[in-house]
Formats: sequence, C-alpha cells, structure tokens
Amino acid sequence: MTVPGTNSTFVTEFLFEGFSSFGWQHRLVFFVVFLTLYLLTLSGNVIIVTIIRLDYHLHTPMYFFLSMLSISETCYTVAIIPRMLSSLLNPRQTISFQDCATQLFFYLTFGINNCFLLTAMGYDRYVAICNPLRYSAIMGNRTCIQLSSGSLGIGLSMAIIQVTSVFGLPFCGAFVISHFFCDVRPLLKLACTNTTVNEIVNFVVSVFVLVLPMALVFFSYVLIIATILKIATAEGRKKAFATCASHLMVVIIHYGCASIIYLKPKSQSSLGQDRLISVTYTVITPLLNPVVYSLRNKEVRDALGRGFLKKPIST
Repeated sequence: MTVPGTNSTFVTEFLFEGFSSFGWQHRLVFFVVFLTLYLLTLSGNVIIVTIIRLDYHLHTPMYFFLSMLSISETCYTVAIIPRMLSSLLNPRQTISFQDCATQLFFYLTFGINNCFLLTAMGYDRYVAICNPLRYSAIMGNRTCIQLSSGSLGIGLSMAIIQVTSVFGLPFCGAFVISHFFCDVRPLLKLACTNTTVNEIVNFVVSVFVLVLPMALVFFSYVLIIATILKIATAEGRKKAFATCASHLMVVIIHYGCASIIYLKPKSQSSLGQDRLISVTYTVITPLLNPVVYSLRNKEVRDALGRGFLKKPIST
C-alpha cells in the first residue's frame, strides 16, 4: 500500500474504512439492501430512457432533460456503488491511487452534471408556465442540447479542478479513507501537508455547483408560483403546479443532502454523519428520480401503459 521514498513513505493504494466496523452479518444485510436498490435504480432509469425514446408523446424538452438526468444518474451510481458492494463483501480490498482519482473524477462529473440538469429542468418549467406562448420557440432542440451539454461541460471542468487539486497533494503513511468511496474531504484529511488552499478550492467549487443552481431554481419557482397564483380557477392552478411537483421534490432532496455534506463548515464536519448522508445521496436519492417521475407523472404512466399494457393507464 505504500512505497518508501527518500524521507517519507508515499501511498500507492488506499483502503476504505466504509462499513468495516460492522460485523459480517450486518454487512451482508447492507449488501442485499444496497444491491436491491442499485438494481431498481438501474432498471428504473433504463425504463425511463427507453420509454421516452420510443413514445413520441414524450418527445418534449421536459422529458429530454429527464432522460439526460436518468443517464447521468446511472453513470453516477456506476462510479460508486459496484465498488462499495465489493467492499461490503471484502472490507480489506484496496483501491489504487489512479483508480481512486478516476472514481472521484466520474463521481464529481456526473454529480455536478445532475445539479445543473435539475437547474435546466427548472428553467424549462419556468418557460412552460410563465411564457407558454413562446415555449416552443425558446425551448427548441438546439437550446435543450446546449443546456445539457453545458451541464456536462461544467461537470467535467469542476471535476478536473477538484481532482487536480486533491491528487496533486502528497500522501504519506496514512492510507485508510474514512468513507466508502473516494471523496474530496476524506482524501484531504490524509494528505501530509497543509491543505488550506485545497479546502478553499473545494468550498468555492461547492458553492458554485450547489448555491448557484439552488438560487436559480429558487428564483424560477418564485416566478412560477407567482404566475400560478394568478390563474383564475383552482383546477388550473392544481394542473400547473402538478407539472412542477415531481421536479421540486427531487430538487429539495438532491440539493438538501449535497448541501449538508459539502457546505457544512469543517469544524462541524463529522465523517460518520457525512458517510450516513452520503449513503442517502448516492444510493437512495438516485432511485427517487425514476420512482417519483414514473409514479407521480401521468404522462409517463400512460406511456408505460402504452408500452407494456397497450393501453393508457387511468388516474
């Protein structure tokens, strides 16, 4: 796990602390539960992407962004959960320095991509409700592709900055990561040098990829709610808000968990608590997207009905 250097020992491999403090019976239960959730997430996202691709009723900007979010969530979970499941069965399994950097890169890329895709979906809902007459002109194919490409581009850029910042540090001696995957804060704690600059970089990136999207979504929903309240009939208000409810639910959970982990001051940071919240953020939250958007969304339910039952599903 380490190789001798001139004056110190340099780390070549890391070991996840993960769930090693639990007995094998508990780890086996965790393995079964997490594997089940993971398979449900994968199958749910595959179904959503497939049904959106095949059903022309869903060839709209909102469902384009939903399919992009499902693909991104799938890549995000693939970067984290398979190795976590492996570590549950073999807690002494190590990860190489290069593989750790690769995992962090993909985790950050798709996690940040998800944040900005949710922002793009909020903008789509804003245009649909606040400017419906120009919706088709504003949210054309080119705009949708630009917004989704921009989200991925920001994810890639921020991931490169973070990975370069973290893995440019020397790691000497300590090699046990107090987490179940390679994340920024646990890695910074292992560095054998002053990490103040790196922690500032991490905080600035976290603010940019969390506070900025949250502010944009919040502003969008202020305008959306103001517009909905002006609708004359209760039925009209209910129908307008129903188009936003699923997105708003996912946004609150997604940004809420991420903000607790990455925007909390270092002095208040508990790796144990962060690990518990990370389980929610990496295992449970990705499952919410297909569940919320399929069970709460009548158009998706009807599309599933047309695809599997050959008839619409009634409410």
